[in-house]
Amino acid sequence: MTDVVRSQRAALPEARSLRWNPSPEELRELTSTMPNARLTEFDNYNVQTKVVSRSKSSTYIITDSPELHTDQTLSREVGRNIAELQDEHIRDRDMLVVDGYIGNDPQRRVRARLYIEAAFANIAGMQRWLYFDDENQGGEDWDPQLTVIYTPSLEAPGYPENRVIAVDLDNGVTRVLNSDYFGESKKGGLRMWNKLTYDEGGLSLHAGCKVIPTPRGEQSMLIVGLSGTGKTTTTFTRQNESKPVQDDFVALYPGGRIVATENGCFAKTFALDPKDEPTIHGAVCKPEAYLENVSMNQDGKVDFFDTAYTQNGRAVFRMEALGWHRDARDVTRVNQLLILNRNENIIPAVARLNREQAAAYFMLGETQGTSAGGKEEAGKFLRVPGTNPFFPLRHEQQGNRFLELLDSCGFEVFLLNTGRVGGPPGNENSKKVSIPYSSAVVKAIAEGTIEWTTDPDFGYEVASSLPGIDDLEILQPRRLYERTGRSEEYQTIVDRLRAERRDFLAKYPGLRSEIVNAITV
Repeated sequence: MTDVVRSQRAALPEARSLRWNPSPEELRELTSTMPNARLTEFDNYNVQTKVVSRSKSSTYIITDSPELHTDQTLSREVGRNIAELQDEHIRDRDMLVVDGYIGNDPQRRVRARLYIEAAFANIAGMQRWLYFDDENQGGEDWDPQLTVIYTPSLEAPGYPENRVIAVDLDNGVTRVLNSDYFGESKKGGLRMWNKLTYDEGGLSLHAGCKVIPTPRGEQSMLIVGLSGTGKTTTTFTRQNESKPVQDDFVALYPGGRIVATENGCFAKTFALDPKDEPTIHGAVCKPEAYLENVSMNQDGKVDFFDTAYTQNGRAVFRMEALGWHRDARDVTRVNQLLILNRNENIIPAVARLNREQAAAYFMLGETQGTSAGGKEEAGKFLRVPGTNPFFPLRHEQQGNRFLELLDSCGFEVFLLNTGRVGGPPGNENSKKVSIPYSSAVVKAIAEGTIEWTTDPDFGYEVASSLPGIDDLEILQPRRLYERTGRSEEYQTIVDRLRAERRDFLAKYPGLRSEIVNAITV
């Protein structure tokens, strides 16, 4: 995926005026003029948007071969109509261009461009922090491989909520209409980048990455999980003075090579506490950070715990704002991969998976839905293949490619529950898998200090001893259900999960048989 692999096949639509690559200072100044932008106590800007989460039901792949994609599609003729509607709108608008790279590996980086209405400058400022850059990038003669054309003020009648995100993978162009949520800019480029990675023999992972010093040597760890599972928290928690490499998306290539995507972080801010997450809190509170939909009072004081407007408050900051991080180009191989599952019943705090189980649980992508996925996901139990809702091809291709990469890399795979065992909040017989518990699990995995025993119900290994956790009911939920007289309830959940998992994997006829069979004990 070199700089010359792909060229954009469509010129930018003509605009009333166009500003090429404004500086960070100019973008901050433009943001300050937005009527929905307010200066916070941290001297950064918080923008309240109309759309507060990504719009899955309004997102379509533009293709005349819908059988090549799991997600919903629109024909190329319909795609041309959307483009014409947006191009006509842009003719009467002031626009901004932000150019940069997805990734910083010289052999793998991808030229990317955001073309957006100037009235929504905060999105441009946030994207500016996430792109990597160099001194030779950008401008009218620059040829991006991927482009997001973004018109938040343009409605798309006839589509869900009069909104559409049209993804043209062949031409490397995503068009976003009627969403002012920054996530559509961020994911717009990464969704297209997903296909480029797959075409080159790799796999894009919705994952954080960190490097942990240990007595047995430095351990490189990937943390896979849907939004809201604790991926960012797990990535930035400092076991043994570990350093984050990437927060949200990485590419994994044969042999264990990791490629980063972004030079910053798009972090959830709900319940952001300096005691539990001092690194993220510190970066969010810097003047250069951008906030989105975070509650604040009339004096500019921010309240990360108030959900009156939305629980999906966000912030964007550069990796440099953390004061410490590692460059992905230093990571030569992966040692462990963690699959996060925010559950509320019988999933243990940690389980070790064999080869086939690892691919199966990666494909299952189970978690409790949060506000990050919008109304259709919030509060529901989800199964999202590869925990990657932005993979634009057939989803079984993720599971098969994961197994191939696992065989070429030889890393260990673990399932982590970042929610509760024994029931939801309010159930007196349930227990929370707290951040300190999860941190102890990650530290023990890196150091190789967990003692294991086979779980009789699911066949994976669960911890019989783990430094930092002396509560076996967190490690082996069956014990909690037995002690509280709920053995029958436990068995009912076991039977239900087995059946649901079989049915889910059966939806993907191209999935390798050893992956499907791995969930049968």
